[in-house]
Amino acid sequence: MTSTDQMPGALANGWTKPKRFDRNLVVIGAGSAGLVSAYIAAAAKAKVTLVEANKMGGDCLNFGCVPSKALIKSAKVAHQMRHADHYGLEAVEPKVPFSAVMERIHKVIAEIEPHDSVERYTGLGVEVLQGYAKLIDPWTVEIALSSGGTQRLTTRAIIIATGAQPVVPPIPGLAEIGYLTSDTLWERLRDRPEVPRRLVVLGGGPIGCELAQSFARLGSQVAQIEMAPRLMMREDPDAAGFVEASLKADGVQVLTGHKAVACGTDDDEKWLEVEHDGGRHRIGFDEIIVAVGRAPRLKGFGLEELGIKVDRVVETNEYLQTLYPNILAAGDVAGPYQFTHVAGHQAWFAAINALFGDLKSFKADYSVIPWATFTDPEVARVGLSEAEAKEKNIPYEVTRFGIDDLDRAIADGSAHGFVKVLTVPGKDKILGVTIVGEHAGDLLAEFVFAMKHGHGLGKILGTIHIYPTLAEANKMVAGQWRRAHINGFLLSLLERFQTWRRG
Repeated sequence: MTSTDQMPGALANGWTKPKRFDRNLVVIGAGSAGLVSAYIAAAAKAKVTLVEANKMGGDCLNFGCVPSKALIKSAKVAHQMRHADHYGLEAVEPKVPFSAVMERIHKVIAEIEPHDSVERYTGLGVEVLQGYAKLIDPWTVEIALSSGGTQRLTTRAIIIATGAQPVVPPIPGLAEIGYLTSDTLWERLRDRPEVPRRLVVLGGGPIGCELAQSFARLGSQVAQIEMAPRLMMREDPDAAGFVEASLKADGVQVLTGHKAVACGTDDDEKWLEVEHDGGRHRIGFDEIIVAVGRAPRLKGFGLEELGIKVDRVVETNEYLQTLYPNILAAGDVAGPYQFTHVAGHQAWFAAINALFGDLKSFKADYSVIPWATFTDPEVARVGLSEAEAKEKNIPYEVTRFGIDDLDRAIADGSAHGFVKVLTVPGKDKILGVTIVGEHAGDLLAEFVFAMKHGHGLGKILGTIHIYPTLAEANKMVAGQWRRAHINGFLLSLLERFQTWRRG
């Protein structure tokens, strides 16, 4: 690997490596990857500066995971009230003071905020600077401070953890219509007394599905537009089908195979024009949420000037190092996944390699990456899906257990969904798991642990699971695998042995 004293381009550009450094590490961005990187560096007694231009906690705390899950909970309670007769209670139509729902979301953010605050990280030994950071050379970072003025720091290593932002497609008229994104809707709708009456959600991925279902349950007439032939294209059709059916049951008008081509206003009526099967029609709305994906924040940090490739993500090697081994990237800006937990996972490798890479480096490990979509039902997955296994020509067996047959799910009124496990043919080694159902994201953890540590379904079957819990679904699917792989010859011998024992 290239040492930091012989970095490509450094001498050619006339840069001189400092003999002494102000910092061991400068981290740009205080989202999940940046916070974890700074925490690790401080714990390792490094002198570390964390630079954030916007809000501490990044997208997850302020715009993504936290507010969306708070919204989902309020929407689920409204749904349960509307369907209380399923539990032997009187069903009622919930009154939804939408501003109170939004205010609760901001209170949740405020309650979690101290975990990611300037005060907490300062207390841990991290210097936190508010402002915009730019790389001047491979060892120098200039910060345009929010309070005014600039500050330059020399540093042995730099971690780029600038996160991602919503993608806004170039649809004619969209910019003029006043669209919302998963970043802006929390403030823009904050003081609105009532839920938007007619809402268009553009996008059929995880964010679009979560928002479409939540707003529908809170009382909006929701039309969800997706260009692809179905929702949640990254998941298997059987999993995505459960979600689509649930959204439709909640009143969402799901329009797959529809392409948005124009936006506009006629007589104070906002509309979106969509194309489908060669024809076009317009959908009227009061608000539109654009949720077609997120793109890494790559511009304005001086990366291009240093010759660091920034195409769709910051180009790194398996150690998360860029063209310059002392400049690393982690989180959404580095790819290949856009999950908070993966950003935190990458941050460990980035921080350790930044601080100790000249002594020993560690390759980032993506062998067992779980994720979940928090619709109702939830969809959680780790490892291979069936579609991926087929695409890669990987031999597999499928074992499936229907949650509709699980005692606790029946008692809870949540008897829908399944656990699907892909294994090596004839063996209990787990290749991938998809769970659809209540608390699927929580249930998946047992399989993630098993895969990470090389345990098969036999180990899960041999583990006592509390009755009655949803977690028994994991044991049940392991039991189904075992029954399908009993040796018939040994069974016949066993039967003869028992017959002999009876005399």
